[in-house]
Order: sequence, then structure tokens, then C-alpha cells
Amino acid sequence: MTADRRTFIAGATATAGAMAGGRAFALSGGAFPKRFLWGAATAGHQVEGNNLASDIWLLEHVKPTMFTEPSGDAVNSFALWPADLDIVRGLGLNAYRFSLEWARIEPEPGAFSLAMLNHYKRIVEGCHARGLTPLVSFNHFTVPRWFAARGGWTDPSSPELFARFCDRAARHLADGIGYATTLNEPNAVAIMADVFPPQFLDTVRAMNGAAARACNSDRFRNAMVPDPAEIGTLQPNLIAAHRAGKAAIKAARGALPVGVTLAISDDEAVGASTLRDAKRALFYAPWLEVAKADDFIGVQNYARARWDGKAMLPPPAGAALNAAGQEVYAPSLGNAVRYAHAATGVPVIVTEHGVNAEDDRIRAGFIPAALAGLRDAIAEGVPVLGYVHWSLLDNFEWIFGYKYRFGLCSVDRTSFQRTPKPSARILGGIARRNAL
Repeated sequence: MTADRRTFIAGATATAGAMAGGRAFALSGGAFPKRFLWGAATAGHQVEGNNLASDIWLLEHVKPTMFTEPSGDAVNSFALWPADLDIVRGLGLNAYRFSLEWARIEPEPGAFSLAMLNHYKRIVEGCHARGLTPLVSFNHFTVPRWFAARGGWTDPSSPELFARFCDRAARHLADGIGYATTLNEPNAVAIMADVFPPQFLDTVRAMNGAAARACNSDRFRNAMVPDPAEIGTLQPNLIAAHRAGKAAIKAARGALPVGVTLAISDDEAVGASTLRDAKRALFYAPWLEVAKADDFIGVQNYARARWDGKAMLPPPAGAALNAAGQEVYAPSLGNAVRYAHAATGVPVIVTEHGVNAEDDRIRAGFIPAALAGLRDAIAEGVPVLGYVHWSLLDNFEWIFGYKYRFGLCSVDRTSFQRTPKPSARILGGIARRNAL
């Protein structure tokens, strides 16, 4: 989740076949279904470091910028990915979600780097060597600088260009991928356009303008922080890009399950007159319709949103709060998963879920409480294939830099040493038992 979406959004195929049909599961004790995916997630730009050819790297260095600090080396996962996979395996998890960096693979239009494709192939192979299922996102917000300089997702050719990238990457990697997603939270553009304050538009335009001058473009559009005025162009192009990207991936390996991940809050109606349904129609409806044709839907949930007839309400008095002052509400996960499946009819993978907390005791209590709600949804018949926690590491959180902590592991900013937190052991214990 953007800019940092987790903050803004929260604030404002045997398994699938066995689980389909809306039947309740006979789960013993606190058990989850057999072959359930238990994972942790990262995303390229946020962990790899030195993503020089990307749009976000440029935004981090222009003036004015919304970014409080540059990503720099991030947490050096470009070099340390074997250590990251060792942690995932050591915790007792069986899946790892990561993203391909388009800007590394295609740093110039039509020029694909075999070295970078092989880099990601080694990660896929490293997952299998450790008994981990690779869940691969073909795009996690960042795009090549040249793509942004053409107008990013506002450019009419953007779906075709994305499909070309997906085709090349899939032909190299698809044989080893367990589950693929095209775009990460493309519905976030609609959410951000609705929740951002009016003055935000001027800031986005000024930053894009500075980036445009830096790369001799007259229409630079970054891929993560949208101009709210352009949602009418952005969303149709993103939908077309998902469909074209999925087709390209399927052409490389038709049996590979492909879906899209969506940012979905647990939206709650408050009072007789409420904005809840209107907001759902705005934030999710177009993408939920698209997802009906996919193999699964990735649900990314961090919070609930309580809507009365005028606005989203603040957290209830006395509620537990995260580091950004938002409510920590464990039942939101199960409720968001129920909603996504009811709207699409396809199986669900929780591709992101977590909490922004410096105090790991909050995370340690939040994980089992949220998973209890998820298990209840499964027992009711919702076909959930897996749970992937955001994030494996404390990493670069977009415009907020390194301020916020979502990780199961802390990372020393000098040595890059990873240290699992108590919450990591709690999630790992649940995964090893496949039960609460």
C-alpha cells in the first residue's frame, strides 16, 4: 500500500478448486486448510536499493519533492536476497512475495537486460531451493523513468508497453512462479484522488514538473502518486494494462494463476445515511468487476474505515492506534476478505496485511487476532489460499522514508543486519502448526 498508501488509504489450481463453491470448511481447532500459503512480502524499490532508472528514484532527488529522504541503498536486498529467503524459511513460512523492477529489466525502451532477468530468476530458484512458493508481482508502483517521461499510465500506449514487459519477463521467469500478479493496488489511484486534501494536487504537479525538466519531458507522470485530476485517464489505462499483462503472462504459461492486488479497507456503514456504499463503488467496483475474470484476487488490508453521511469518521475513543494515529482493528482482515470474495466469486490470497508500529508488541498481538478472523471467514466458506504479511523487513516507506516500521524484522541501517522481532516468531509458529 501508497505514498505511503498504507497511511493515506487506511486513513482516509487444486487448492482453489477444493475451496470453491461457498462450502464451509470442517476445520479442527484453530487449523487452516492444507497447503495454505504462509508468507512475507517485500517490494523491489523499497528493499533493493539504488533503483537508478526508476521514476521514484528521480522524484526522491528533484526539488520540490514530497519524499522526506531518498531510498539510497534501501535495505540492500538486491545483494542480500539469499539472507532474506533464509529468514523466511527459518521462520517456518512457505511463501515469499516479491516484485520485479521494470526499470532494471527494461532501463531503456525495448532494451531488456538479460542480467537482470537472470537476477530475478535466481530469486525464484532460491525460493524453490528453500521450499518457498514464489508470489511475483510484475509491477509494484515504480516504473522506468522513460515510461514516466512519456506520461506514465496516462499515455495511450502504456497498456501495450506494460504487456511487452510482461511478455519478456514471463518468458524468462514464468515456469518457476507460483502465483503472479500484474499491478499492485491499481485502485489506489481512485482512493488517493478522493482522500488527498486539495493542496496535494499542487504538490504532485510541482514534483512531476521538476521531474519532467530533469529528463527533458513535457508530460512526466510518476506511477505511484497520481494527479487526482487525471483519474479518468489513469484508471481505464490501468485496467487495460492488467488485462494485456495477464494475457502476456498466460501466453508464456497458461496454467500460471494470475490476478491483481487491491487495497481494500473494512468499510463500515455508520448511521441510517452513510457514504459507505458510494465509497465502495468509487474505490473498488471497477476493479472487482475486472477481477471476476482472474484466477484469484489479492486482498491488501490494513484498516477499517467507518463512514457516516458526511465523511470517514476518526478512530473511536480509546481505540488502539498505530504509529500514524490510525486505528488498529484486527477484524478488518476477515471482513475485507469476505467482501472481496462476495464481490468477485474468485479465490482470495491475502497478499498484504500488517501494522505500522514501532512497538512490536502491537504487531505480536495483532497478527493472531487478525488471523482468527481470517480463519472464521474460511470456515464460513470463503476460499482463502494464503496469507502474506507486509512486510518481511523494516524498509523504505515511500514519501515517509524510513520513519515507519511494518517489518517482521528490524534492519540495521549501517550493517543491514536483519533481526527477527518477536512478532516474526509468532507468525512463524502459526505457520508451522498451520493453526492458531
